[in-house]
Amino acid sequence: MKQEKFSIAKRLKSFTYAFNGLRILFREEHNSRIHLFTTVCVIVVGALFRISLLEWVAVAFAIGMVFAGEIFNSAIEDLSDVVCPERDDRIKKVKDMSAAGVLVNAIAALAIGLIIFLPKIIALF
Repeated sequence: MKQEKFSIAKRLKSFTYAFNGLRILFREEHNSRIHLFTTVCVIVVGALFRISLLEWVAVAFAIGMVFAGEIFNSAIEDLSDVVCPERDDRIKKVKDMSAAGVLVNAIAALAIGLIIFLPKIIALF
């Protein structure tokens, strides 16, 4: 098979596919909207508390991990439905484990949020 020549135009076009994936995520996946709302709230609270650069890095990483997990989970669930439209315990196992990945990311993000924001909230009182 002949390898395709590198093309900046084709690399830039690949971004359109990625942005389309984000559009699909927010249009079709309800949990992604919850994550987006939470993200906006965390960013606003972070700005109000003037969190440090390192704290912003941790927040950004946590947000990215939750969204990446949600994207992978949604892709795995959609692919599973195509591969096996009928109920199958093996597919259920795959979907449950994929959902567990998002849960682990969300719990880690919550822990990061508590570590950063809880002391600042307590200091207000």
